[in-house]
Formats: sequence, structure tokens, C-alpha cells
Amino acid sequence: MKKVLALTLAATMALGMAACSVSNANNPGTQSSSSSKTSSVSETSQASETSETASTSDTTNVANKDKPLVWFNRQPSNSSTGELDMSALSFNDNTYYVGFDANQGAELQGTMILDYIKANADTIDRNGDGIIGYVLAIGDIGHNDSIARTCGVRNALGTAVETNGSINSEPVGTNADGKATAVKDGTLEVNGKTYTIRELASQEMKNSAGATWDAATAGNAIGTWASSFGDQIDVIASNNDGMGMSMFNSWSKENKVPTFGYDANADAVAAIAEGYGGTISQHADVQAYLTLRVLRNSLDGVDIDTGIGTADEAGNVLSEDVYYYNEEERSYYALNVAVTADNYEEFMDSTKVYEPVSNQLDESTHASKKVWLNIYNAADNFLSATYQPLLQKYDDLLNLQVEYIGGDGQTEANITNRLSNPSDYDAFAFNMVKTDNSASYTALLNQ
Repeated sequence: MKKVLALTLAATMALGMAACSVSNANNPGTQSSSSSKTSSVSETSQASETSETASTSDTTNVANKDKPLVWFNRQPSNSSTGELDMSALSFNDNTYYVGFDANQGAELQGTMILDYIKANADTIDRNGDGIIGYVLAIGDIGHNDSIARTCGVRNALGTAVETNGSINSEPVGTNADGKATAVKDGTLEVNGKTYTIRELASQEMKNSAGATWDAATAGNAIGTWASSFGDQIDVIASNNDGMGMSMFNSWSKENKVPTFGYDANADAVAAIAEGYGGTISQHADVQAYLTLRVLRNSLDGVDIDTGIGTADEAGNVLSEDVYYYNEEERSYYALNVAVTADNYEEFMDSTKVYEPVSNQLDESTHASKKVWLNIYNAADNFLSATYQPLLQKYDDLLNLQVEYIGGDGQTEANITNRLSNPSDYDAFAFNMVKTDNSASYTALLNQ
């Protein structure tokens, strides 16, 4: 059912997000399009050829700069322009990125909200003024995934404004009169009646310590917005479920205002039964598997596509409707699925491993290896409550001893200072605080 929904929704969406011009960078935005997708890398896997000798030997004798490396969830890129940092993505022959198709997911989120408004047009305008007002919680104005989601919502609702060929993703502050320059009023005709759609307010949810995607800040923001706008607020959109659920629990649940998030966190999926409007699954189960599987293949010195697009000896394999590989970007992207009242029961367990890749590898042929992996913020709801539990299940299946490090979400040093002994590990998986800080990590491996 999940696969059918993903393919159906993806097939029906227009390419309106093209103007966002953002590159794949998570949570917890991408420029990749279906035209650049490649589901298999078996024909071009230089990494497996050049690293086979090193990977099948004792990796303690391999220079740290040559050890397998996966960037995940935050793609090395310029936080201002979205341009990919290809020096980081090609740090060595065994370096890759694992994330999800942020533009496809952003389009899904925007479409999901628009479809809900259309289906509930007779009742969603709470004060009957003909204006469907929404507020938007922005996670991080310099994060590509956040940019993509903001663009996705604005594009779908007709409130997007283009600046120099790209959709403006800046926060508007407040916009009660519809005169903000970063957005415009959209229009929607349903059953012969024309509605105005207006972004009443939006802001980056950054706390006083500098941490972005902050749920508590979002909870405070909805209180302020509710005081200012009252029953003018008809819909709440959020760049992720952490912020969305904070606003839902603080205000929108009681006031019966549909709230839409992103990530399909367990609490958000369960809340759909209580009025949460919907969320987007970024196939964390597939992403977590890919994060560790790419390292496993590099360590084993086998074709990088093993157990991904090509079945391994245990039968693990992914189908093309749940992921793709972009060779030029050295990046694996999981596809997204809309989670609504129609299908949410299928997503109730967010930490369940993906069945097609749930088979144990034989340790006699896949020897145990040590991996150092960090989460940029131990308090991030998606990464700590969904992604890491999945990783911890897959590390057993793939015979990897993973040391998990949780950061503070504010500085790279809080993470990198704890990687004082890279020679003790066979491979690395990095989740940066900021997408342009890859050098903070690679410098440690170059020593």
C-alpha cells in the first residue's frame, strides 16, 4: 500500500518546485529530479573496485582518510545557495550521502495540505471571511530541507513569490493584511466559490541558544499567533513533526485546527486520529538501512549496489519505488509517502525495519566492524526517536558495532571533540549541525 501511494502521488505532482533551486541537503532540500535518477550503481561502482583490497584487510591498517564515510540527513552543501559540496561528497572513493528526495517530499506535503483544504472547504474557513489563513513553522532558514518544505507549501497553496528565478523561502513575520513581499495571496475555487489563501505568519523556530527546528519555540509561537489572529488561523503547516506536534498540543488540537508536519514520527502519526492533519514519511526505515549498508559494502569490498539494487546472499534488496541513486551527486535518496487519515494505521510503528531488507548477514563472511556515527542533536525528535532506533536494529543485522554520539544541535565542536581517536574505527557516518561544515569532520580524518 505504501509503495502504491508513493508512486501514485509522485506521478500526479507537477514540477512546481523547480523554481526553489535547492539541492539535496533532511532533517529533521533537493534539486534532484526524476530525470537524474539511477537506481543501481553496479555499472559505475569505482568505489568497490578501488577499495576492495583495503576493505577486505584489517582496516586498522587503512589510513583514516581512506576509510568508508557516509554523510547522512544533512547533505554537504552551501547553506546560502544550496550548491552541493562535491569535495566532501567525494572525500574518498568510499564516500556517499544518504538522505531523501526533499523536493518530492515537499511537493507531497504541499499537495496534501491543498487536498485537505479542497475536501473541507465548506468548514475550514473558521470565521467565514472567505480567507483561508495559515501559519508556517520554519525549521532552519539555512537548511535545504527546510527551504524545500517552505517552498512546497507556498507553491501548492499559490502563495509563492519568485525572486531571481527561485521561490522566496524567507519568513514573513506577520502578514495580516496580505501585503508581505516574500509571499502573495493565493486563490482557490471550490464548488463555485473562490477563497483567498493567505500566509498570516511564519518564522524560523530557533531558540535563544541558537538551536533550530526547536519544538518549544514553535509551541510559544502558536500562542503568540493565536493571540494576534484568533479564528483567522484555519491551517497550520510545519517543516517537521516536532514543531507541528508542539503547536498541535499547545493550541490546535483544542481549537480543531488541522496541523500538517513532516517525518511521520510515531506521536504525530498517532495524533492523526485526534485531528492532526497529516505528515510525510521520508522512509526513515530505508534511509537508516542505506546509511549502514553503504558502509558495510565498502568494508566488505563488494559492489556498492549489493543488498540495495541487487539482492545479497541473504535476500536483502530494495525496489526502485522506494529509493534512487544519483551517481553524479554520489547520493542515495529515499522517496516519500503522504500519511493521512486514509492510511496512517500503516505507519504507526515508525521504528520497524523495512521487511525487504530485514535479513541477518552471516558474520563468517561479513566480519564485525566498528563504526563511529553521530546525531547532530540528541534532542531532535525524528533522529533520536525514529532514525537512531532504526539504525540500532540494522547495525545488528549488518554485523556493525556502532558507537552513537549525540550532539547539542548548536556547534560542530560538541561532536567533533569526541572523535579524538578515529584510528579506532573502521568507518564513519556524519550528521552535521550545519551543511557547510564538512571540513570540521574531514579534517579529523586527514590528520
